[in-house]
Amino acid sequence: MARVVADDHDREVDPFCPPVRRGGVRLCRATAPADARLIFLAGSCPLHADGSTAAVEDVAGQAAHAVENMRTALAESGASLSDVISTRVLVASSEQADLVAAWEVVRDAFGDHDPPSTLMGVTVLGYDDQLVEIEAVAAVRD
Repeated sequence: MARVVADDHDREVDPFCPPVRRGGVRLCRATAPADARLIFLAGSCPLHADGSTAAVEDVAGQAAHAVENMRTALAESGASLSDVISTRVLVASSEQADLVAAWEVVRDAFGDHDPPSTLMGVTVLGYDDQLVEIEAVAAVRD
């Protein structure tokens, strides 16, 4: 994080997410340094090592399992959640409460790091009983 002074407020700013406000809402555009290695993760799914779906019928549980699988994939690529510059969270539901339940798990996993994200309700995902999938892009300076 870089410390900047803007609008008479001293604050921490994520260098990948310049502070842009529109209508009182913080907007974040994904950017990556020119010297960064980009890692594109295919959808991280809530699957056990044996291929079975974790936390059947539990959106939050599936989101947590998908986050753990994403952490593993990032680590295998030399990255971590703090390197993620963009996510897309897919939830197989038309209920806004389900989307919120998944989003809260994902948001909490990232802590103070707040990459731009898209949250979408979709009709169906690829595996039996799958409710959540998380795509991510990370930028790593080697």
